Amino acid sequence: MDTRQLAAFCAVVERRSFSQAAERLGVTQPAVSLQVRALEKRLGVQLLDRSGRRVEPTDAGWHLYRGAQRMLALEDQIVAGVAASSEGKLAGDLVLGASTGPAAVAIPVALCEFQRESPNVRVFLSVSDTHSIVERVAARELELGIVGASRRHRGVRFEPFFSDQVILACPVGHRFAGRTVALDELRGESLILMQEGAGVRQIVEDGLRRQGVRLRDLDVRLELGLQESVRRAVEAGYGVTFISRTAVESDLAAGTLAEARVQGLDVTREISLATASGRARSRVADAFVTFARERLAS
Repeated sequence: MDTRQLAAFCAVVERRSFSQAAERLGVTQPAVSLQVRALEKRLGVQLLDRSGRRVEPTDAGWHLYRGAQRMLALEDQIVAGVAASSEGKLAGDLVLGASTGPAAVAIPVALCEFQRESPNVRVFLSVSDTHSIVERVAARELELGIVGASRRHRGVRFEPFFSDQVILACPVGHRFAGRTVALDELRGESLILMQEGAGVRQIVEDGLRRQGVRLRDLDVRLELGLQESVRRAVEAGYGVTFISRTAVESDLAAGTLAEARVQGLDVTREISLATASGRARSRVADAFVTFARERLAS
């Protein structure tokens, strides 16, 4: 079967839209429609119901979609295998994304060192919240995602990458600095949060829930988006925040921020590697994963 037709059909099923499928594939909407019509003509059956506001697969369409996913995954594996077996220097593009915690310190340094050792590789790193990175991996816009929380997603597989500790960051001289504080003490302190979708926030919420506490039970005065915003606000003395220790290591060493621990809340999170289900890693991506694991382990 023509894998271009299958890819166009799968994109329409996943996006429930011809226009969005065309945008994802980087082609025109008529081109996608033509590929799907050619597929329906060849099979002699209607694959998509176009009568509603959204395009929906028919029963036959669902059956084809499941098989097409396996065929496209096999095609990726074959192409990756051919590339991996080729001789010569490592070359190509590494397109990946990272959530703000891993992207703050560890991942950029690892990428720079990897690129220096492989000068024929070009690196493109996107930084966003965990949810956005996972969605872009599922849509195959990013080959790899490095995120601080393994969110369930049927189109993405997760594997452990490295560990990171979440701490309570405080202004220098704060009454919490260098202490282990009780949850009751935390209730009376202005807490600054990252936005919903941030991996640190999700993990802290889960940890608090295990202690019988919800975020709304605490004094949340500010919700400032992503990591850099909350770090700056804490440094300026506007409250305390939960944040990746890796992200503020240099601030702690320089004495511009202090850290505290919350009794009963020992949050060590696994940083996960996200890949689209059924997608084989390219030779470049595989080399980076091996390189980064060795570097981060040391």
